Amino acid sequence: MAALQLNVVDIIVICAYFLFVLLVGLWASFQSSRGTLKGYFLAGKNIVWWPIGASLFASNIGSGHFIGLAGTGAASGLAVGAFEFNAMFILLLLGWIFVPVYMSSGVFTMPEYLRRRFGGQRVRVYLACLALLLSVLTKISVDMYAGALFIQESLQWNLYVAIVSLLAITALYTVAGGLSAVIYTDALQTVVMVIGTFILMILSFQRVSWDELHILYPQAIPNTTLANPNSTCGFPREDAFHIFRDPVNSDLPWPGMIFGITISSIWYWCTDQVIVQRTLAAKSISHAKGGTVFAGFLKTLPMFLIVLPGMISRILFPNEVACATKETCLAECGSETGCSNTAFPKLVLDVMPAGLRGLMLAVMLSALMSSLTSIFNSSSTIFTIDIWRRIRPRASETELMICGRVFILVMVGISILWIPIIQAAQGGRLFDYIQSITSYLSPPICAVFILAVAWSRINEKGAFAGLMVGLVVGMVRMILDFVYAAPSCGEEDTRPGIVADVHYLYFGILLFVISFVVTIVVSLFTKPIPEKYLVRLTWMTRHSDLERVDLAISDIRLENKEEKTPMRGEDEEEGFNKETEKPRIARRVVDWLCGTGKQDKGDGLTEEQRKELMKKMTDIKETRKETIILNIAAILLMCSSIFFWAFFG
Repeated sequence: MAALQLNVVDIIVICAYFLFVLLVGLWASFQSSRGTLKGYFLAGKNIVWWPIGASLFASNIGSGHFIGLAGTGAASGLAVGAFEFNAMFILLLLGWIFVPVYMSSGVFTMPEYLRRRFGGQRVRVYLACLALLLSVLTKISVDMYAGALFIQESLQWNLYVAIVSLLAITALYTVAGGLSAVIYTDALQTVVMVIGTFILMILSFQRVSWDELHILYPQAIPNTTLANPNSTCGFPREDAFHIFRDPVNSDLPWPGMIFGITISSIWYWCTDQVIVQRTLAAKSISHAKGGTVFAGFLKTLPMFLIVLPGMISRILFPNEVACATKETCLAECGSETGCSNTAFPKLVLDVMPAGLRGLMLAVMLSALMSSLTSIFNSSSTIFTIDIWRRIRPRASETELMICGRVFILVMVGISILWIPIIQAAQGGRLFDYIQSITSYLSPPICAVFILAVAWSRINEKGAFAGLMVGLVVGMVRMILDFVYAAPSCGEEDTRPGIVADVHYLYFGILLFVISFVVTIVVSLFTKPIPEKYLVRLTWMTRHSDLERVDLAISDIRLENKEEKTPMRGEDEEEGFNKETEKPRIARRVVDWLCGTGKQDKGDGLTEEQRKELMKKMTDIKETRKETIILNIAAILLMCSSIFFWAFFG
């Protein structure tokens, strides 16, 4: 297809979008204290429900979702939309079960919660390292690849030139602004994404109506298949319009779609730093719950805005999107494993008129940027608080601020190196790649968090054993997946049985059960944690007014040492704030970008006032009126999800 020719209107739309995003990001940067950990990483805990919900949605629906959902819809039908409907339930678990415990514990990160819950450091450090690994494998590299694929398809740019260009503007306000800038720009980008994809959906259904979709999709067969009557490669699935599919022979078996997805979703929505960090920034528990409900209703949209248009794209481009041989796929999109990932960009270029193409380019860029900014901020939070502070316990707050920003650059470099692996994984279906990696690595984390929140009898030895056993089992399956690639259509399957016959969703269920059982058994055979160490760290103790005792004496000593360092800006930073002369311009620019320097010197609070502030931050009380409104909204969300499951089932 010819390169996209941007006219004046396209250019104006794109420039106006980027200017507006930049202004919103810069404005939000000044709304909280960027020179403190709470200000930079939790946006000062002053965010209301609607930007939280919009940020949850935008952080989830990145360019990987646009490319992956549309591509999987084009390849196998609408069953992939069940991932979105499932999230509607899991978001309620986040708001009603997990967030109250996280808030009452007063933590910044999920690894920090496990450190307080179990004591010691090995569970915390392991989870921090694994979270960063998952960010690289399933988030940053995927979103960069998907966003750049759209740019490459539309503008004919080199893939890696597109990646570098997209990263430049993304990094600017993320590094400078912290979570406040990320959340408010996410809210803006959610509006842009919904409007742009809604227009695309309307134009797509004008080309192929709903009734025609049911007739024409089964007939969307590439010419190479039609020319070979003995070949079945390239034929659409017979169950393309059903969510619940055969439990043995289908690409997405129904038991896996119910239970396997739920396990991965609980990890993603309820324990992953990128998502949970948004709810922890809420000004109250009610706003956190309201944000999860709002995000839940937004999750009804991807099936209609992305999956169904992806199926229409196959009808319009059966030879390109549904290519069935290595030779034709390589010629069409440069990949031997399939070209379904091009379904969304091809649809945009064909359906959208001049002018609106610029809007859709802005939509894809906003999706990419919203996800990347969220992941960058959350990953730097984990590395700074859970890893760097272990390496340098006496590090000043200035050093922690700079360290978090520099680490973003390291993750970007590693993610770029991983992109060639993504191109060849899971038969070229991006969404299947994401879900398979998640099913191999996340179930042990899900099991440990559920048990940690629900049952005080679970201890550190049990949690660590469950995580380690789960890691070994999951890594073995993941490595086998990379070593034994799925055969192309018509080729003999020579993969081991554990790879060929056990679907990744089934494997996720098995891995969850193994980790769950190991954690419980080891905990029951080892010494329990006394209740005084678990105050406000479990569901049953979340409202307790008792004083919590730190579980590990060594950690108490470490925290005492940290209090003697200028962690809250109460003392002047050595080498920076002791200078009496006015700093140079270059130094002031660095101070502004990194949130360092004199502008955050001292918070003016006494120790008693700080304790009162912490008490307010960890307060999870809500009024009766708020409880009634939120519960009604949650019931409506559950009913909506049940309706969609039944309608498409």
